[in-house]
Amino acid sequence: MTLGELELIPLFDGFFRLDGGAMFGVVPKSLWQRRAPADEKNRITLGLRPLLVRGDRTMIIDAGIGDKMDAKSHEMYAIDRAHHLDASLAAAGLAAADIDIVLASHLHFDHAGGFTMRDRSGALVPRFPNARYVARTAEWEDATRPHERNRASYLAENYVPLMDAGVLDLVPDDREIMPGVSVVRSGGHTMHHQVVMLESGGRTAVFAADMIPTTAHVDEPWIMAYDLYPMDTLAFKRRFVREAIDREYLVLFEHDPDVAAGYIREERGRKRVERVA
Repeated sequence: MTLGELELIPLFDGFFRLDGGAMFGVVPKSLWQRRAPADEKNRITLGLRPLLVRGDRTMIIDAGIGDKMDAKSHEMYAIDRAHHLDASLAAAGLAAADIDIVLASHLHFDHAGGFTMRDRSGALVPRFPNARYVARTAEWEDATRPHERNRASYLAENYVPLMDAGVLDLVPDDREIMPGVSVVRSGGHTMHHQVVMLESGGRTAVFAADMIPTTAHVDEPWIMAYDLYPMDTLAFKRRFVREAIDREYLVLFEHDPDVAAGYIREERGRKRVERVA
């Protein structure tokens, strides 16, 4: 996909599953299972879709779940990386060494797991050896001081080695990261969760991350129970979805198992996604 001078390539790091009730919060199963059928353990299938951005430099936004999860986690989350991020990059004609910037929407394991890897000695090292990594300052502070409610989602092995290696840049506020690519704090899912605005040639695309993780979440009250601040999610979604419809933003869905990107349309008060990729 091209957006003015930016090239956007949805990548793929496989599938995993999470509890359907947790993914849809207060929405009854009788409604959500029509959009996302559950397995025998009540889990729904989710995709892992980082985004490659080619512009002034080569950037990847988030990096999937990675290959460090243990056997128990693989079973719990039904992780399937038969097609993984390295293969997806190769299909785009790139390798990890070609990435200049790695940008984090937030630091949960299914977004930052691919930031690091184990080398032959077993040491944790940055997966993208020539990249600068960028995360929000306050998100880093939350991730390195987890509490009982978020501890399972923040795994230090995914981001602390980046600081140790001197490749992590922390930014305190909304700003442009490279020409045409800016971060905007949405809050909600985590206090400092951010979406990524991609603007070029008079057009706008938005990497929505966990603010709208799948096409099933486009309706404003369809909010994850995983969100630590659900009313903040609701407030941001109200504004964002209206803008996305009126201004025809291309929305990139990080966790949808089938749809990587599309336009949110509204007909007779009902919302749907017009698939692009």
